Amino acid sequence: MQRPFQTIGIIGKPSDASISDTIINVCAYLVAEDYGVFVAENSAKFVQNIRVQVCEISELGKHCDAVIALGGDGTFLAAARAIVAYDIPLIGVNLGRLGFLVDISPSTLCETLTEMLDGNYIEENRYLLRAKIVRNGEIIHEENAVNEVVIHRWITPSMIEIITKIDGVFLNSQRSDGLIIATPTGSTAYSLSAGGPILYPSLSALVLVPLNPHTLSNRPIVIHDSSEIEISFCETKQQINALVTCDHIEIPDVLISDKILIKKEPLPIRILHPNGHDFFEILRNKLNWSN
Repeated sequence: MQRPFQTIGIIGKPSDASISDTIINVCAYLVAEDYGVFVAENSAKFVQNIRVQVCEISELGKHCDAVIALGGDGTFLAAARAIVAYDIPLIGVNLGRLGFLVDISPSTLCETLTEMLDGNYIEENRYLLRAKIVRNGEIIHEENAVNEVVIHRWITPSMIEIITKIDGVFLNSQRSDGLIIATPTGSTAYSLSAGGPILYPSLSALVLVPLNPHTLSNRPIVIHDSSEIEISFCETKQQINALVTCDHIEIPDVLISDKILIKKEPLPIRILHPNGHDFFEILRNKLNWSN
């Protein structure tokens, strides 16, 4: 019987030398099991003596049936953005700290991968956001986000006044340090630390969370994920720029006259979990809730 996956991509955290043993073990295991192996170029320095092929992270989706991200949630997010257009699944191995998205332990890595690559896994779809910066009627920048798009005040001690519309309908105007627009995946990240709710991963929802609002009645709000969110700024005599981040990728120097359009990407990222994956157990363990 043909295996469901023939060629596997590997993405690691290139700045972290501590992943070297794990990435060597994974690549050696996959090669020994006759899988084709492609390693992202920025991680190839760890596996120079193993028979793998090397390519840019953005090219992995062209060559592979599945991708394994070795690191923390940041590595997983980078991998997700790189492969979302190719409709291939992503597996996360936790070499970081918190790890809501990477749920395979290095201590059971080869045994778990054997099961999963043989087709014994739970598949889950997570959707990304697409942010567009519009200036004078033209799109000047676009970026994807798995967790969240955040609008921050930038190089100013003053709050910014953010005007939010949902599907063209005015929601509110708020003075604050910024606004988080988070997916269910991102609801356990920055949004959570800012007081937002935890969303179950399969919900068709987005959450908008104000950052340090001037008026305390400005509270997080959950909307349907089919909505288009339009962010603009109240004009002011002061020269104020904003900073937009998409999963910590910075889009600086957004002008007070710009608009930001945010909408769910049509293609999801496919995440594979080991059998027995339990979101509530992960919450209990990661957030130190009582058992």
